[in-house]
Amino acid sequence: MATGVIHCGICGFTINVKAVSDSDQNVKLEINSDCPNYQKIAKELTELNAYKEVFNKLHMGRVYEVFAKYSPHPSCPGVSGILKTVEVAAGLALSQNVSMNITKE
Repeated sequence: MATGVIHCGICGFTINVKAVSDSDQNVKLEINSDCPNYQKIAKELTELNAYKEVFNKLHMGRVYEVFAKYSPHPSCPGVSGILKTVEVAAGLALSQNVSMNITKE
């Protein structure tokens, strides 16, 4: 099992992802968020083929397809956080913290 906690920034929303894989390919997802867009996304993204998500062209997988239907913010880090959690659950990446620090001068 892999878990991800994504703090999305100025909107103040958080996305919690739990990903479980028994086969290292099929991943079951549980997504919880206070973001109304991700509440809709969570209803559709319940299971994925990790290989199709991770080894597909950018924006071509199921995660991006569902994200595009419900999120008006293409720069939201939630989609990337979900994909990274799926990678770890499927054994396609090692667990490691990821961060973005955005400043304006």
